[in-house]
Amino acid sequence: MNSILERLSFYYKKKRLKNPKYSFLFEEPPENEYVAFDTETTGLNPKVDDILSIAAVKIKDNKILLNERFNVIVKPDREINEDAIKIHGLRKKDLESGIPIEEAVDRFVHFIVSRPLVGYYLEFDVAMINKYFKKLSGTTLPNKQIEVSALYYDYKIGLIPQGFVDLRFDSILKDLDIPTFGKHDALNDAIMTALIFLKLKNK
Repeated sequence: MNSILERLSFYYKKKRLKNPKYSFLFEEPPENEYVAFDTETTGLNPKVDDILSIAAVKIKDNKILLNERFNVIVKPDREINEDAIKIHGLRKKDLESGIPIEEAVDRFVHFIVSRPLVGYYLEFDVAMINKYFKKLSGTTLPNKQIEVSALYYDYKIGLIPQGFVDLRFDSILKDLDIPTFGKHDALNDAIMTALIFLKLKNK
């Protein structure tokens, strides 16, 4: 933890933990390990929208461990708008065979343990997870968060001071010469985010 504010936030979340089964989140993270993750949702408002899928990949010693990936589809509690289904490509049949959101979040938390989280506009994805995790634990995720768009901005602004930095996901991928996989797929997005992180981490 790099700042007093981060330390205070960490200990505040630890104090609010009501379910001891999640105490592992507050342990020292494994060295040189991270988790890149993404969610697909019904919309962009954590207060009213739902998670449709969660995917993540572990990163260890500058390698993406695809054999240790996490990928679940969530069975929604209510009918999903057809427009949302068209965007994410998740059919009603796929969603009906999914798992309950509480189980999905519990499994996700056990997958990430105390590793730092890496993402693109990560604040939204973490907020979506916390919406359900808080009900399970009494607290929110204490994991360190690493935003790849911020890393990219810092990298580019050093090359073009006071210039415009295009932070769109596709633009970052193109500029860093990273291949584009299928869009609006949580696992593909998590893998591409991991590739962005490693490229920037090693520059």
